[in-house]
Amino acid sequence: MAEPAGKRLKSSLPLCKAHRSSTGSRVRQNLQAGVEEALCGVGSLLWDGAYRLQALASVFQRDDIALPRVASFFHQEALKQEEDAEAMLGYLAQRGGNFCSKDIQKPGCEAVCAVLPALELFLLQLKEEVNVLIELSQLARQHGDPHTHSFVKSHFLGPRIQRLKLLGDLLTSARRVGCTNDQTGGFGEYMLNELQEELSR
Repeated sequence: MAEPAGKRLKSSLPLCKAHRSSTGSRVRQNLQAGVEEALCGVGSLLWDGAYRLQALASVFQRDDIALPRVASFFHQEALKQEEDAEAMLGYLAQRGGNFCSKDIQKPGCEAVCAVLPALELFLLQLKEEVNVLIELSQLARQHGDPHTHSFVKSHFLGPRIQRLKLLGDLLTSARRVGCTNDQTGGFGEYMLNELQEELSR
């Protein structure tokens, strides 16, 4: 049975509800409206992630926590995330699509004050992004857009899989050295900050 007109299939893609489609654009290059809206929504999701990572970096720069290598790790990850968001929006513009900016919300990490919950929050963020990017890639393929399908897989999915592996290793190390979910495990955080080489990549 066919899907009723105007009804969308259940999706976890962060679609842009106020999206202004560029259907009449002369530079539009075979970009379906559904793919354009999904690219816009995913671009916003990546910007939100960059903001959250920068907020996490600032947590570990506070004088009562002061873990400079952990702060640097989250700052570098925020910069990578910003580059990804800019690449997504650049690709959208190149294909003739529009980006709809939205209000920036709180990063949702105000209560984080230790390494372990910060890494776990970052892991959840990466998993969500991977799921959304897989769905975006599949949506592009269903709409007959192999270029977007290939672009998403090569530029966004591949690097995130490697980051998931790195983050898993960091979480394992954090648990082994005794990091806790609050500020009481100070020595474990100090050891992770001083000894974990991945934090300074």
